[in-house]
Amino acid sequence: MKRKKQYHLFEVTGVELEYMIVDRNSLNVKPICDDLLRQVTGIITSDFENGTIAWSNELVNHVVELKTNGPVQSRVGLHQVLHENVLEINQILKGFNAMLLPGGAHPWMNPYRETHLWPHKYHEIYHLYDRIFNCKGHGWSNLQSTHINLPFSNNDEFKRLHAAIRLVLPIIPAISASTPFLDGQFTGYHDSRMEVYRHNQDKIPSIAGVIIPEAVFSKEEYHQQIFDPIVRDLKPFDPDGILDKYFLNSRGAIARFDRGAIEIRIIDNQESPLADMAVVDAVVALIKLTAEGFFGPLDDQIKWNASILSEIFLETIRESDGAVIQHGAYSGFWGCQEKRISAGDLWRFLLPYLKREMDAEYYSVISMIIHEGPLARRLIAAMGNDYSQEHFRCIYSQLAQCLDQNRLFMVPCG
Repeated sequence: MKRKKQYHLFEVTGVELEYMIVDRNSLNVKPICDDLLRQVTGIITSDFENGTIAWSNELVNHVVELKTNGPVQSRVGLHQVLHENVLEINQILKGFNAMLLPGGAHPWMNPYRETHLWPHKYHEIYHLYDRIFNCKGHGWSNLQSTHINLPFSNNDEFKRLHAAIRLVLPIIPAISASTPFLDGQFTGYHDSRMEVYRHNQDKIPSIAGVIIPEAVFSKEEYHQQIFDPIVRDLKPFDPDGILDKYFLNSRGAIARFDRGAIEIRIIDNQESPLADMAVVDAVVALIKLTAEGFFGPLDDQIKWNASILSEIFLETIRESDGAVIQHGAYSGFWGCQEKRISAGDLWRFLLPYLKREMDAEYYSVISMIIHEGPLARRLIAAMGNDYSQEHFRCIYSQLAQCLDQNRLFMVPCG
């Protein structure tokens, strides 16, 4: 998120959406992001500013990112602007017999054969990552996410924001999971993207931790407990210090003190900007209520250990809304008296509170998502027991139509 000045809590939002580029007929990944950006700029570049939305490359050449071109003060109607850019990109990609495909992971891509790292500007960073971790795997080259950037202007605001985000992270996959399939099969996880992501850098555990950030609430503590171990542990692999600590930190929410923001990274890309922004608006609403002390004081929030929050998170990436939360103190923090409750039921419990903070359109959409289940559950239902390539193409072609029409994916009746 670009920062032209300091922003206070919830004053602005930055949003980033990642999309796969695929062949229009086969739906196989097509590594032509560089061709797309060259088509609109006339040169090889990693970025294109299209008014209020910017397009940019990612680690691999079959992914393009759409992001707010700097922070925005209002999320109302933002899905429409993002959708206009999707349509514009798809019009360009027609010339390459390609299109964008939504969702957090390609369901049958073979990353060991089909990975093409970005070969242009900053390629030395990507190739160093590849040398250290081997980026030819699902957790590197086959994952598309939605990022939320939320601002803080001082240490007190960072403390409040980080505390609130840590508490909300574990239940986000209950509404955002969209990746039940890899290698043409059901993986056993509704959020396979996060399951492979959390093992990306097992070689250097300090880089990702347990995904839920540690209980640190000042810049000094963050450097001591998170940044310093990362820099120390990576030095044998990167003696020239090419990789930056901000780029390296792979927790589910990362502090960007250089930008005055915390970036939330655990949300799977959805089927349309409308669905993405409904999830974003719901997550921000819950974080805001938490940071304002609606559910409990800050002193209670900072006591939560990352390991307990991680246990809940691991259940929600496996079962999404069906995950059973067995930590009564966690549901109790939100004011729910149930000792055991599903993550989906907890969101249903929280829904009336979110209404006061959410845009009416997004509230209507997130209500449907909570009622019908996250995209992962709807995709599982649509696929049934037929995992043939033909059926995958049929269902994911419908997902592409949802992106084109900016609507939710619903399982056909009967």
